[in-house]
Amino acid sequence: MSRKLLLVDDAPIIRLKLKNILQAQNYEVVGEANNGVEAIEKYKELKPDLVTMDIVMPEKDGIEALGDILKIDSNAKVVMVTAIDQRDSLMKAIQLGAVDYIIKPFEDERVIEAINKAAG
Repeated sequence: MSRKLLLVDDAPIIRLKLKNILQAQNYEVVGEANNGVEAIEKYKELKPDLVTMDIVMPEKDGIEALGDILKIDSNAKVVMVTAIDQRDSLMKAIQLGAVDYIIKPFEDERVIEAINKAAG
């Protein structure tokens, strides 16, 4: 079962909240990144089973990073994390190959549901 996670968000508090929720479910957070460029580097280095990816970030947004990660690994499992007003970007991410999404501010249960589904 997929257990190693990479958390990508430019807000440290969001990464911390996700980390706390997921570690309580026995997921191992192997890395964190705060922009898309870092996300790609860490993905190549850590080869996580799953990635949570914010959409709006500096340097390279989550949509671009998702596309780049899927070029590196077509089987990558990426769950997008987004604010409710980013519906167009979210649809683009799903079309690109994101496996699920979480809307901020998120509920613990929704995070667990999305990650378990993606890890499935």
